[in-house]
Amino acid sequence: MPLFEAIRLALDTIRVQKLKSFFTALGVCIGVMFLIAVVSIVDGMGRYMEEDLVGKLIAVNSFELRHRPNINIGDVDDATWREYARRQRILDSDVEPVVEALPEGAKWSMYSDGQVQVEAEGSRPRRASVTAVDGDYFEIKRLDVTSGRLFTPGEMTTGASVVVIGPDLVKRLFPTVDPIGRQVKMAGKFYSIIGVGESLGSAFGMSFDNYVYAPFRSPIRRMLNFQSRAIDAVVVQMPTAEAIPSAQEAVRAVMRARHQLRPAQKDDFSLQTADSALAFWDKIKGYLVLAGVALPAFGLVVGAIVIMNIMLVAVAERTHEIGIRKALGAKRRDILIQFLIEASTLSTFGAAIGIAAGAGLAFVIREVSPMPTYVAPWSIGVGVLIGAGVGIVSGVYPASRASLLDPVAALRQE
Repeated sequence: MPLFEAIRLALDTIRVQKLKSFFTALGVCIGVMFLIAVVSIVDGMGRYMEEDLVGKLIAVNSFELRHRPNINIGDVDDATWREYARRQRILDSDVEPVVEALPEGAKWSMYSDGQVQVEAEGSRPRRASVTAVDGDYFEIKRLDVTSGRLFTPGEMTTGASVVVIGPDLVKRLFPTVDPIGRQVKMAGKFYSIIGVGESLGSAFGMSFDNYVYAPFRSPIRRMLNFQSRAIDAVVVQMPTAEAIPSAQEAVRAVMRARHQLRPAQKDDFSLQTADSALAFWDKIKGYLVLAGVALPAFGLVVGAIVIMNIMLVAVAERTHEIGIRKALGAKRRDILIQFLIEASTLSTFGAAIGIAAGAGLAFVIREVSPMPTYVAPWSIGVGVLIGAGVGIVSGVYPASRASLLDPVAALRQE
């Protein structure tokens, strides 16, 4: 029997026996629906972590030299925190040797950051994330201004009292006026606003637009690090991801020499990339994906059993039809293929409904909760394959029974 003819017969059966077909496909539909929904939640969380959280904190193709990691996803025990506290700080005097050791084509920046109260005339004071920067910071972070300008090399060198502020501060401190040329007060000193930066978005409900950037050598630096020569990080960006490991080894060699570490001693500093920050999440994500596939599998097993039982009933009800087909020359293989295709068509139909329902459920979760979801294309393909596979596996036994029926006995069956 041609494939399309067998599929047409299967669809005719679905149309004629609507209620039976509905219950046949229901188990597969539920299993696939939860598979799509769970995988979309896990995949959405992964994208959220990589792009909206870590992706905004660590620039593309870059790593940061810090005295301890600033992104800790997962549990960090007390012993580790105590070890972090004992570490030497990264100093501004470390920057020049580190930069000299970098491969050609590397970009770098050093910075210190912290929470500082920002005041403006006629507005309530606001706390903001203040970062004192030097080097290629804005280029590395791909940050530009929507109005005004960024710092000039001269302002960076002299530590001029100028700042670039984020959109949130504009709304809070200057809701009705243009902030360019006006002043804000931080730690008792006034700074002129020369630019309004682009929006950085948000993650987990936390806005990244409540920021202030100032030249590294400006007076605000003393408020960000009480140890006068300490800095929070040196960020290094390479042209490609493949160039990062060699640059990290060059920086590691310089810092180990400057900290006088013996070969057997561990690094007392951190070289943090987006991958290292996400290492714990990747481990958790693997378990979640496994659970997301395993749990709906129970529903699919139930669906397979239901399909097999209903197909056995169908064989019993259609014994006379099978006898007529064999009498007219249908071979055992034709009967076998017909019932296998009918079972797989039913389960694939259920899987298609399950895919649509799972995608709809993922959309509802995204709209009514802060939980991000993303329907991965591969999960749709897996859903279709599971539907066809469940139909074939569950239809083998009923199809085999139908193909083995004796045509004479089948014709006698009423």
